[in-house]
Amino acid sequence: MRLVIQRVTQASVTVGGDMVGRCGRGLCILVGVTHQDTEADADWLAEKTANLRIFEDTAGKMNQSLLEIGGGALVVSQFTLYGDARKGRRPSFTEAAPPTLAEPLVRRYADALRLLGVPVETGVFGALMQVEIHNDGPVTLVLERSSLASVGA
Repeated sequence: MRLVIQRVTQASVTVGGDMVGRCGRGLCILVGVTHQDTEADADWLAEKTANLRIFEDTAGKMNQSLLEIGGGALVVSQFTLYGDARKGRRPSFTEAAPPTLAEPLVRRYADALRLLGVPVETGVFGALMQVEIHNDGPVTLVLERSSLASVGA
C-alpha cells in the first residue's frame, strides 16, 4: 500500500456536486493498493499514520501526532498512486490492484484508523471525485508498506 499523507487545516471530497467527506485540522490521506497488499499492511499503516509526529507542539517542533492533537482524517482511494510513467507518455496502471482487492483494503485502513480513535471520513471508491485540500505547512509525506517488501520489518 502506498499513502500520500498531507497535513491539512481542512479537506473535503465531492462526488457529483455533493460533499461526501471532510475533515478539519488533521490529515488528507490518498491511498493506493497494489496486488500483494494485505490487511496486515493496512493495519500497520493505520498505526503509523495515527502516531506519526508531524504536528507542531507549543515550541513549534513537529512533535505531536494526529491522536495527540485530536485531529481527523479524510481517506481517499487513488489507484493512480501506482501509475508508472517511465515508458511512453501514457501511464501504466498494471501495478494497481483490481477493485475487488483494493476496495476492502482501503476500507480496512480507514476502519483501523477509527479503531485507534481517529475520526475518519472517506471518499467514494471508484467515483470521479474532486478533492479540496488546504495543505498546512505544506507538509506532505509518502508512506509505503507491502508484505512482500516488509518481511522482518
